Amino acid sequence: MNTSDFSKIQWQLHPQNPLIGPPALSPIIADPTVVTPENSPDGRWHMFAHSVWGIHHLIAVDGINWNRQDKPVSGALRPFIFKEADTFYLYYEKVGAISMALSMLPIKKWHSWIEVKTSKDLVHWSTPKLLLRPEVYFSVEQDGAAAVSNPCMVKTSEGQYLLYFSAGLVYVPDCGFNEPRHIGLAIGHSPDGPFEVLNKPVLSPDKNDRWNNLGAGSMKVLKTADGFTGFQNGIYLNNGVSGSAIRLMSSNDGQSWHPVSEQPLLAPSGNGWMASHIYACDIKHYEHSWYLYFNARTTAHWTKGVEKIGLATGNLSN
Repeated sequence: MNTSDFSKIQWQLHPQNPLIGPPALSPIIADPTVVTPENSPDGRWHMFAHSVWGIHHLIAVDGINWNRQDKPVSGALRPFIFKEADTFYLYYEKVGAISMALSMLPIKKWHSWIEVKTSKDLVHWSTPKLLLRPEVYFSVEQDGAAAVSNPCMVKTSEGQYLLYFSAGLVYVPDCGFNEPRHIGLAIGHSPDGPFEVLNKPVLSPDKNDRWNNLGAGSMKVLKTADGFTGFQNGIYLNNGVSGSAIRLMSSNDGQSWHPVSEQPLLAPSGNGWMASHIYACDIKHYEHSWYLYFNARTTAHWTKGVEKIGLATGNLSN
């Protein structure tokens, strides 16, 4: 597909949404990343998503009815799964276990890095490998907090590996917690590095951007025949009320990005499980349709909001 083809996809929310709720004693299940049946070792759907307890592994026969398995990574969040030949690479943001449990309380500065684990069967995993520390200037905040997160791996036709990641933190007042401020890019020649980080972000908040005026959030990127397509969930404030929506982005070179439309693909509904924020997503093509898994939030503040995972499916319009 060409980059322009993605603007022709007609998306529909699945009637069974939300598909997945959080586990016990966690207010969230978030940041889904998916392996489709033709790419999995057992012909089933596999998903990785995180709660406050770490990254969970879920399996489905149909991509709709999911069963939770054991956690492959504790003290970790915001996963992304990538397959190269017969090896699966699970990228994720890693923090200390205590930091994870106390992440929404203002008593400890957040510090995170990106790791990767590999597997042949999505069950048995290698020891983790450190990929990226929060050393670039735009990953460190004035108060000392430092973060790199939301990894996304893309392989180009030239054999380069592009590691997109969120960097830095911005406080969201009505939520009571931080969200990513920038999106950066690191380039390597292997899916497990080493990577060289570009010296400036590829996306940053813009006070004049309705959907991206507080933080750049995260972005999942697909390589197209003529460029790159991104699905970004920027963080915004509108009359003091925060939100997040998924919008379609386009790039010729993978570094300079612009929105395809003034309106997002998925925006908060104002009520129900998608009321206030629509967050990170993963996009996969299976058989004749596109599958966009995402998590959404019921209300802003961390003491009240609940995040669940849903699905939108899409097909090219004529």
